[in-house]
Amino acid sequence: MLDFGRNVAQSYIMKQISTTKAAIKALRRMPSTTAALIRAKIEAYAQDPSAQANNVKPLKGREGIRLRVGDPRVIMDDQGNVLVLLDIGPRGGVCDGKGLR
Repeated sequence: MLDFGRNVAQSYIMKQISTTKAAIKALRRMPSTTAALIRAKIEAYAQDPSAQANNVKPLKGREGIRLRVGDPRVIMDDQGNVLVLLDIGPRGGVCDGKGLR
């Protein structure tokens, strides 16, 4: 029998975020408002991957996942407790590997 009087909450351990030089360079070149939004979405995914579930998809043809943040895409490798940011760029260019430096 279910007990509806209790609050059940899932707790997530925030993933450690590691960044490549290409991702840092891409963030520096973006407008500050866009970069701040991207950082917020990455941190939200690192805290609770299910919160960004509709914006995250596995890449086709190579390892990794992509996070959609409006037009920009963040290419990441989720390695369990570590989230590696590989590259950040516009839709189309970064997802097909042409933008990956």
